[in-house]
Amino acid sequence: MREPLGRSVLDGELGFPLMVVHREALEHNIATMAAFARDHGMELAPHAKTHLSGEIAARQLAAGAWGLTVATTRQARAARGFGARRVMVANQIVDRAGLRWAAGELERDPAFEFLSFADSEAGVDILAAHAGTRPFSVLVELGHEGGRAGCRTVERLVKLAGYVRRTPGVELAGVAGYEGSLAGAAEVRGYLIRLQDAVEHLRVRNPLLTVGGSQWFDVIGRELAATQATVVLRSGAYVTHDDGYYRERTPFNRVDGELRPALEVWAQVLSTPEPGLAIVGMGKRDAPYDEGLPIPRGPGVSVLRMQDQHTVVRGDLRVGELVAFGISHPCTAFDKWRTLPLVDPDYRVVGIINTHF
Repeated sequence: MREPLGRSVLDGELGFPLMVVHREALEHNIATMAAFARDHGMELAPHAKTHLSGEIAARQLAAGAWGLTVATTRQARAARGFGARRVMVANQIVDRAGLRWAAGELERDPAFEFLSFADSEAGVDILAAHAGTRPFSVLVELGHEGGRAGCRTVERLVKLAGYVRRTPGVELAGVAGYEGSLAGAAEVRGYLIRLQDAVEHLRVRNPLLTVGGSQWFDVIGRELAATQATVVLRSGAYVTHDDGYYRERTPFNRVDGELRPALEVWAQVLSTPEPGLAIVGMGKRDAPYDEGLPIPRGPGVSVLRMQDQHTVVRGDLRVGELVAFGISHPCTAFDKWRTLPLVDPDYRVVGIINTHF
């Protein structure tokens, strides 16, 4: 993207379709979530896989983030490049090349902290086999029935923790969990009780307890308030929020506060082949669709379906007309763009957001 600072994105010189990031909403969301974590005695390690952007990560770290969370060692390298002194891979790492990089980075920089999850002896053995002079910090993961990874019982987790303590090349740092796939608040509360029980069995000095924290951070803030561990939220989607999936599920629907949608896609009407039907030049390559279709900002317009490069909408539109859309699920929005304009309320470009997917 050539230098567009000061230019209005609506003048068409940057082309369409175009996803923009609203600066005021972005900065509001970062400050809001940082304050929530601080006010509830928790740390925040934002999940950078949402945006994988150095510009956004720098804002999150400047707001007091404990570190950055990622899903892969490739993302960990990017997070390290963003200036993170502490990186948590919220996953089981079996990527040998990535582990060699992490071991080298730990050896090169004594101040660097690198953490990852484990739920099996086999996973611990892979970590240990690739450790350098500094051991890998391990969070034993507690899952739940029907969930993704994680030990299915506290007893199994405690046994694995003992294995970590006995294995050279790794050290036990605490417990990890993910509550986002549970059905409701009652299930989340029950799971958090099991996580606390797991921490109490670890016999680790200054343990960590990390949880997801996008849909249930209000419940987490209440239930884990007295936990004898450092509670670390890995919330990610909050940073830009959305007009769909997370608008419906944010805990700020239940407690005071708000997040604001920061992502918006602008596209032009290409064709009006039938009365009340329009084809817009925006498709699956430009906007997310996995957790809901884009949401038109104008009245009387609705999205019927999306194709690779087109979106079929119902509405009284004209060929060449510009239409704005909110999005649903930011985690599959950023990865479709390598550069996004950061805009002020008048849609003038005040910066550039680069992604590193």
